Amino acid sequence: MIDFSKLIIIVTLLGGLGIFLIGLIIMTKGLQSLAGDTLRNAMLHFTKSPYSGALSGAIMTTLLQSSSATTVAAVGFVGAGIISFSQSLGIIFGANIGSTFTGWIVAIFGFKFDLGTIVLPFIFLGAILKLFAKENLASIGFAIAGFGLIFVGIDTMQEAVKGFENILTPNILPSDSFSGRLILISIGILITMITQASSAGIAMTLTLLYGGAVNFEQAAALVIGMDVGTTITAAMATIGGNINAKRTGFSHVIYNCLSAIFAFMFITPFITILEYIKPGFILENSQISLVAFHSSFNIISVLLILPFTNIFALFIKNIIKDKSNNDINNFNEEFLKEPKIALNVTLQTIIKEYIIILKHIETLLNEKSDYKRMDMKEVQDILNITHEFIDKIHIKQKDSPDWAYLVDLIHSIDHLQRLHERCEEEEERIICAKNILELESILKQFYTNILNSILAQKTNDWNNIIKNSKKLTIDIEKMNQKYREDIANKIATGELDVPDGSDRLEAIRWLHRVSIHIYRINYYIHKAILSSGK
Repeated sequence: MIDFSKLIIIVTLLGGLGIFLIGLIIMTKGLQSLAGDTLRNAMLHFTKSPYSGALSGAIMTTLLQSSSATTVAAVGFVGAGIISFSQSLGIIFGANIGSTFTGWIVAIFGFKFDLGTIVLPFIFLGAILKLFAKENLASIGFAIAGFGLIFVGIDTMQEAVKGFENILTPNILPSDSFSGRLILISIGILITMITQASSAGIAMTLTLLYGGAVNFEQAAALVIGMDVGTTITAAMATIGGNINAKRTGFSHVIYNCLSAIFAFMFITPFITILEYIKPGFILENSQISLVAFHSSFNIISVLLILPFTNIFALFIKNIIKDKSNNDINNFNEEFLKEPKIALNVTLQTIIKEYIIILKHIETLLNEKSDYKRMDMKEVQDILNITHEFIDKIHIKQKDSPDWAYLVDLIHSIDHLQRLHERCEEEEERIICAKNILELESILKQFYTNILNSILAQKTNDWNNIIKNSKKLTIDIEKMNQKYREDIANKIATGELDVPDGSDRLEAIRWLHRVSIHIYRINYYIHKAILSSGK
């Protein structure tokens, strides 16, 4: 016979866990929508080393309540070439500290105060704001509703745990031994892999600890497993991703496994130290003690690894080597969840490929060039993938700054692809132009414009570069009108044959078209850079 009373208890516990998860997801989305871009920009500007990265990663994760959002941002910044891999590791390490904040909220407010009923009006208020308000107010409403649901979930789990008395007790679970702790860690890993969120597992563990279903040592082992489990889930998500995502996922797993080993050995010393400072504290405040243990081993682990971040980064790079094109690897489908990151990665790729094409043109004009010619087929592959990635970026609001940013990138890639076509399919035009005496003066201006555009990222003299690029297009157009007449007259008098005259006309047309593309690319890249906040 099925014991329906026990089944109802289990279903109630799982339902409470589900409500908690939904609340956490809703709250995180609201907070990200409200302050995500601001926090990402602040994190970017503040991250100058692994140490500052750890601090900014911890703060961002605490405020957004999402370590995955912090990790995706870090991977995006590395892919865009804005920060180094070792700096991104600092952010990821810090995210581990920030993720412990949820446990503190649950432990302080979820058990000491009966908030399950009190928060219901706030859930209603949040829903009303989300339905009828706009922009920031709607996001605030989403965050409030999610925050309320978290406590409804905790309250539901508490009610379920009351029914576990004499059914689930510490004696039933693995004992507090070496092998017992390993089994509990494995259970913690499994729980997190199922729930896809360590915060939910920790909330459930706190509830079981509160109800006496587990003791402190067992709960500590479960929490260690949940910390490892969240990285395994993240690592699985990087399968098929770019090189930066794979390195990040793998480094996260390695680091958290090392942290788990330390935490495993830290359980007994932590209990001893806490009991020495205040005897009976763990027994009287088991939930606070558990989140204190969780935060302590994460903070200590970060402090231990930070001095060796560069060595750790080199170790990861040697294990996961980049064997394919870096720019193709920049694009990760995960970035599409954060449009600003996707836009920044796209901008950096466009700039890099633009400079490659400009350097290719420079080598055609200057036989003694310091640059080397690039494989235009390889560039075309990258541009195609970039175009496909841009097509997947969706900005909901036309009045959003990111909307203008996206439009600027679309214009940039369009002109860049046409510039590439001129270089790949019409390369002989520039070779012809070099041998035409009448084009010598305008060709020098064209060459100078190429050099200035290559150095634009370093000089940051965009206004003058754009002004001179535009002037060059006008000068070539004016010259083209007179040049066409001269060529026609020379063909008529027999000084030039028709094929030779046509080649000369095609040469100046090529210069004119290419100069237009360069001007427009400079213009739109500059606009995009301003939109990116750099």
